[in-house]
Amino acid sequence: MAGYKPVAIQTYPILGEKITQDTLYWNNYKTPVQIKEFGAVSKVDFSPQPPYNYAVTASSRIHIYGRYSQEPIKTFSRFKDTAYCATFRQDGRLLVAGSEDGGVQLFDISGRAPLRQFEGHTKAVHTVDFTADKYHVVSGADDYTVKLWDIPNSKEILTFKEHSDYVRCGCASKLNPDLFITGSYDHTVKMFDARTSESVLCVEHGQPVESVLLFPSGGLLVSAGGRYVKVWDMLKGGQLLVSLKNHHKTVTCLCLSSSGQRLLSGSLDRKVKVYSTTSYKVVHSFDYAASILSLALAHEDETIVVGMTNGILSVKHRKSEAKKESLPRRRRPDDILINRPAKKHLELYDRDLKHFRISKALDRVLDPSCTIKTPEITVSIIKELNRRGVLANALAGRDEKEISHVLNFLIRNLSQPRFAPVLINAAEIIIDIYLPVIGQSPVVDKKFLVLQGLVEKEIDYQRELLETLGMMDMLFATMRRKEGTSVLEHTSDGFPENKKIES
Repeated sequence: MAGYKPVAIQTYPILGEKITQDTLYWNNYKTPVQIKEFGAVSKVDFSPQPPYNYAVTASSRIHIYGRYSQEPIKTFSRFKDTAYCATFRQDGRLLVAGSEDGGVQLFDISGRAPLRQFEGHTKAVHTVDFTADKYHVVSGADDYTVKLWDIPNSKEILTFKEHSDYVRCGCASKLNPDLFITGSYDHTVKMFDARTSESVLCVEHGQPVESVLLFPSGGLLVSAGGRYVKVWDMLKGGQLLVSLKNHHKTVTCLCLSSSGQRLLSGSLDRKVKVYSTTSYKVVHSFDYAASILSLALAHEDETIVVGMTNGILSVKHRKSEAKKESLPRRRRPDDILINRPAKKHLELYDRDLKHFRISKALDRVLDPSCTIKTPEITVSIIKELNRRGVLANALAGRDEKEISHVLNFLIRNLSQPRFAPVLINAAEIIIDIYLPVIGQSPVVDKKFLVLQGLVEKEIDYQRELLETLGMMDMLFATMRRKEGTSVLEHTSDGFPENKKIES
């Protein structure tokens, strides 16, 4: 028994899955921390300055969270109605917020009461932002207007009334203090200049616009609405560069990575897509439990925060790359170093197989914690039992609960091409063993019918594949014969010569 060889767990690559640098980069986050808010999380915004706290707008409150805290370090709740948006100033010291009553309020992060209140909108304010000079605020509301406010004097400077529907998103240029962008449910995205009384650029998105994003250089504009994400070249007068349709439902939010090389979009289809800003192809995707309303990335992409319609805030922190280096013990010149091989401990299922407890070994790998997370282990053990010729013995003599575990695993994984060769054989053995006792348990009977249908379908698929392969082989063989057809001709000296006839 000392020479027992552990079962080699075969790796089954998932079809279509490619490991790229983006896959490694965006998968390098810890398990998400989930925080429950009081309502749908409509906006998340990170402070541009250390320690990179972030503001979360949900219901009638704005919570300020530390990057690694699960409880708010500050709360702003002096709103008459629901708060919809909050944005940090470039220095991280001030926060501007818009609410359903049409109010725009300015807060000092070190205080609680508003420093300034701007009144002028008659309906809900859904977008606010600071201009590049830090002394003005731009806001857009459901009263179809866009307003520019002066912070020192608390006065309205300009009002633009060019939109014909709700203004739901906007952003200010990071380079020019006079330029800002707004998106509306009238399907348009407009660029305004504070030095003029009207918009200087207008592009037609084609859907109600939910989010806009201006690249730091100001050369590219991204708009999101409906299922589309569109990129516009501002230097060419708003020329459409690319239209992306990778979501199944409305795209609600946009975000740019710290390097500017990746664009992120969140949608009601519960997915976050990551695009390359050079090819505009999807390079990665995140899945979430509910529809997504807001999205933000911290400095150097260290933290990704997603707000959802169910009030859940999902916070992922990047894994630490620092490795502790153990200092080697100082040795004397005459020391002899002997390396002892590390003792390998057998897995529990290997211990059972070593002592011929085949049913118990199978039970261990049929536990839901194993079948869901690491189905390849379960398949490898089934394959090993079949190799030993004891799979039928391990599957026999099971009660209703135990056979349900087996059937659930087979139904869930039988249709996967990487597992099908092993599991079809196991399914046929199960059907042969338990077919005589069908009718004693309604639950098992129902699962047996599903499994039998899956086995028949897989066999039909394989038969069709073999027929297709046979037809392709005949076609290839015919093509080779046509290309290589040759005849024997006698030369003048009487010897035959093989000449190829071109088809």
